[in-house]
Amino acid sequence: MSQENQLVANYSHGFSRRRFIASAGVLTAAAWLSPRHPFAEGENIVLAARKRAETANIAVQALRGNVSALIGSGGNIAVLAGRDGKVIIDSGYATSRARITDALAKIDLGPINHLVNIHWHFDDTDGNERMHSEGATILAHENTRKHLSTTTRVEGWDFTFPPSPAGAIPTEVFDREKTLYLNSTTIALSYYGPSHTDGDVSAYFVEAEVFHTGDTWWNGHYPFIDYSTGGNIKGMIKAAEANLAKVTEKTIVIPGHGKIGGKPEMTEYRDMLINIHDRVAALKKEGKSLEEIVATKPTAAYDSKWAGPLLLGTSSPN
Repeated sequence: MSQENQLVANYSHGFSRRRFIASAGVLTAAAWLSPRHPFAEGENIVLAARKRAETANIAVQALRGNVSALIGSGGNIAVLAGRDGKVIIDSGYATSRARITDALAKIDLGPINHLVNIHWHFDDTDGNERMHSEGATILAHENTRKHLSTTTRVEGWDFTFPPSPAGAIPTEVFDREKTLYLNSTTIALSYYGPSHTDGDVSAYFVEAEVFHTGDTWWNGHYPFIDYSTGGNIKGMIKAAEANLAKVTEKTIVIPGHGKIGGKPEMTEYRDMLINIHDRVAALKKEGKSLEEIVATKPTAAYDSKWAGPLLLGTSSPN
């Protein structure tokens, strides 16, 4: 086992810059930096996040062109309302069902007819079965369906996910591109390639100029890179470049987690990823060990902004 993979095998429930540094240098280790707010000793991240989602407050933020965002529990959810029924991007936590239902009712009383999973992670797909039971057709990248259909281990969370119930599995999949036209709106879905996971897609509401990046962008927070299911730092940088090429100064951008933002914040995020990756890669090329690289504090210039607390699957609209 490599030094970096041993690092993950020895994972404790607190988050660490060390794993982000490892991923920046060798492209394999998981990355989540929220060291200021570790979970309690012995508390599994996945179980704790689902529990905390039961009482999480969910805010509704109207954006543009009948597109809104639900922020506060799980990944940020996008909602397009209209005569074709609601189109939802990501279903959030099952434990937040009542609060998500209340938030959706504030937007529109129509049914949920279409659900898009932007990738497979539990904070984005736990609510799939419930939304499907209410009539939603679930669409995702083919790799998202693969992970939801099988037992999947995420070393970075020290958790093995069982196959999802049949009703939670996407029934429609695509490989590279998919375009929907619903509620008088064009919704362009695009596959990034391996980045945060191996199944990440973006969702662009064309007429409204609203863009959902999923977890390829966390606004104001270091990312989590799930190497267990195909993620890697170079793919994250490639995704950040693709996101910037997609937007203009006018575009409203929904990140996977964090505040609604736009091109300036996305540019800062892209530059942070590149600079940290390049610093760590240069130190590794010099022959320095992981411990020696960590000791140089290559993320120090960014920690005050990007290493703030972010509990798994929660966001703040403020």
